[in-house]
Amino acid sequence: MKKYIVKLKANEREKLWSFIKDPKTAFQKAQRARILLKSDQSRDKKWMTDEEIARALDINVVTVERTRKKCVKEGFESCLYNAKRSKPVYNLKVDGELEAQIVMLACSEVPQGRSRWTLRLIADQLVELDLVESIDRETVRKTLKKTNLSLGRKSSGA
Repeated sequence: MKKYIVKLKANEREKLWSFIKDPKTAFQKAQRARILLKSDQSRDKKWMTDEEIARALDINVVTVERTRKKCVKEGFESCLYNAKRSKPVYNLKVDGELEAQIVMLACSEVPQGRSRWTLRLIADQLVELDLVESIDRETVRKTLKKTNLSLGRKSSGA
């Protein structure tokens, strides 16, 4: 038995049909509209199972299930339009302040016995200065790349 049952109103069905018929509608939106129309259980007409919808639209059953779930939980409109996330999927370790510290460190004098800064050396120095608990050299690399700073050049532009 389906947990999330889609029951569309007449005006919602009309909007879905207009979405499908409009040539300017993005394929993904039109596909979601087709899924919702085929899984609609508000009328006496026989509705299709998830497997039948998936076969008819040449998509995965999980896509059908997710679309139905989003329609029931978040509403008809949010199902058609991609909503922006309120917060990022991952926590950013490097904020503006730490980014400035990384750049400042990379532009500073090289430690005694070294010819240049390495990514690992910068990461270790950040931990040593107690600016972060831990940081990966790849994070340092991405930060320096974002600021167009190269450790290989003699003049770093500063």
